[in-house]
Amino acid sequence: MMKNFLNDEAGFVISAELVLVVTIGVLAMIVGLSEVAVAVNTELNDISNAIGALNQSYAFTGFLASDTKAKSQYAGTTWTDSVDDCDTNTSCQLVCSIASNPASENVQE
Repeated sequence: MMKNFLNDEAGFVISAELVLVVTIGVLAMIVGLSEVAVAVNTELNDISNAIGALNQSYAFTGFLASDTKAKSQYAGTTWTDSVDDCDTNTSCQLVCSIASNPASENVQE
């Protein structure tokens, strides 16, 4: 059994070169995944800004049908979308508030 163990060449030797290559590969993967996370957050922020900038106002007119007397009538309606928090956010800031507005930080008191 000891002779078989000494003659066995199906093993794996960890060399300094292999440790260095694996370390560089892992570090490169960490940096790459970090950049992917930043890019995904930036794109999601762009999508949220686009959705927030949508104007959801609507209106439709009414009608009135009549000959000598009124047959049918329907009044129109309208709704105007007001500006909400983060609707005008065009920066890369993910949190909207008065304190995060760069223009309000430069105000002299």
